[in-house]
Amino acid sequence: MRATATALLGAMIVLLFACVVWQAAYPWLAWPRAFAEAGTVGAIADWYAVVALFRHPMGLPIPHTAIVPNNQARIGESLGSFVEENFLAPELVVGRLSEYNAAHALATWLADRENSAAIAGLVADSLPRLLERLDDADIEALFDRFVFAQARTLDVSRLAGQVLDMLTGDDRHQPLLDRGLSAMKTWLTDNVDLIKAKFSEASRFTPALLDAYIVNKFIEGIVALIHEAADNPDHELREQFDEAVRALSLDLQTAPAYRRFGRLLLRDGIRHFKAGGYSRVVIDRVRLLVVADAQSEQPVMRGVIAGALVSLGEAIESTPTMQKKLNAWWLDLARALLARYRNRLSLMIADVVKGWNAQEVSGKFEAEIGRDLQFIRINGTFVGGFVGVLIHTCVFALGR
Repeated sequence: MRATATALLGAMIVLLFACVVWQAAYPWLAWPRAFAEAGTVGAIADWYAVVALFRHPMGLPIPHTAIVPNNQARIGESLGSFVEENFLAPELVVGRLSEYNAAHALATWLADRENSAAIAGLVADSLPRLLERLDDADIEALFDRFVFAQARTLDVSRLAGQVLDMLTGDDRHQPLLDRGLSAMKTWLTDNVDLIKAKFSEASRFTPALLDAYIVNKFIEGIVALIHEAADNPDHELREQFDEAVRALSLDLQTAPAYRRFGRLLLRDGIRHFKAGGYSRVVIDRVRLLVVADAQSEQPVMRGVIAGALVSLGEAIESTPTMQKKLNAWWLDLARALLARYRNRLSLMIADVVKGWNAQEVSGKFEAEIGRDLQFIRINGTFVGGFVGVLIHTCVFALGR
């Protein structure tokens, strides 16, 4: 198209010179001469306008030419602002997103086993490569930032008290207490001889028969007490045990001494873990397991991830209330992200455009608009020519 427009300009110049040379012999050539003169002017003017957008015409530093490269920074800022105001407005984006049930669409997609298997395959295949690239510094930073940093915030004593409350709530601990009583009874009956020997060692001045009698009666009494506690849910021994557990749970959650001990225990545990280099041991073990699983004929991890995704998709797909909550969460998240980061996206676009090579930017713009720019030159040639003929007609009419 550029060659066509340039050739048309050349044709106008040739026609103009031909008319100038032979007009004296052929007066009617005044009409095509008027067309050629105006067409040449129009073609040159539009050539200058098109070229001035992207570079200096003929390489001359004429003011207000090479507009695109000279205003590259301003174009980038304007483009960023345009995108921010017209594409990233929270009301616009959230309004569009609210028209779709994104949660249902995602759930339906995940519920398809092939889709979930594809995601699981990507995750399972990328994990070995990720783990192989971790060095000691990366592992230490990973544990410091995500494991130890979170662990230091734990109130171990309070957490232990809450777990104890959960275990003893609604008498869930009673079966454990029954097992404990049964184990104690079994131990006593299985170790009568050991108890007698220890009792005899501690009581050297009493007859062996008396020691055996006392030990037997003692064990019989303890076993009887265990039977009573096991058969009676309201036994005093059970109540005393429950009271001791409740007191311990309360102390764990409120007593400063217990909570201080919990913090010291956690601190010492973290120090021991770091000093022993167990983070590297953990990662190495995980790496071996992941690599071995990836190389096996039936990878377990891939199946587990795919199954979890399918189950998640089916659960969301069959629960409209969950879909509404997820859609609401997604829209709130989109609104918050746009409000906070859309200006940064605008600045990023501006920075990217500013970082482009000026000549490449001009070339890209010219190539994208290309044909239309050359049509401007072609149309300018013909429009100029017709205007020239019109002016010549008016002058001719006035002269008559």
